[in-house]
Amino acid sequence: MLNKKIYPRNQLIEIVQQLKADGKTVVTTNGCFDVLHVGHLRYLQAAQALGDLLVVGVNSDDSVRVLKGENRPLVPEDERAEMLAGLACVDYVTVFPELDPIDLLSALKPNIHVKGGDYTIEQVIERHVVESNGGKVIVGLNVPGKSTTDLIETIQERYNEA
Repeated sequence: MLNKKIYPRNQLIEIVQQLKADGKTVVTTNGCFDVLHVGHLRYLQAAQALGDLLVVGVNSDDSVRVLKGENRPLVPEDERAEMLAGLACVDYVTVFPELDPIDLLSALKPNIHVKGGDYTIEQVIERHVVESNGGKVIVGLNVPGKSTTDLIETIQERYNEA
């Protein structure tokens, strides 16, 4: 890999297994991270503070289109991964093609999996795979008023008026 933080799933599994064997607490999160903004940064910093290292799963372009609509993503998956890898609070990044992170988390077996404040614990579909592997799920890390959707709407409003 050109970026020493971005790995395909199979290599990342080996890295995480070794880190866990060394006693490290592995925190994971996942998302589209299309148009990185301060809400993402603050969320990722809070997630990383929960353990020794943070692994971010990034939805592939195809999965983002299914989840967010044909006009998304605005930023290609390799660039989204690179932006995340450039953050000091992110230790590892991988792109996953599935619509949800269940397969990824089943393989990584994190100690802690984090979701934003727009989720309740009951809405986290990957919760059972994390808990069945001895991990815990934390929800509620959120930065109100800071979302990609809000940012896109602001851009549209401002440039439609021009």
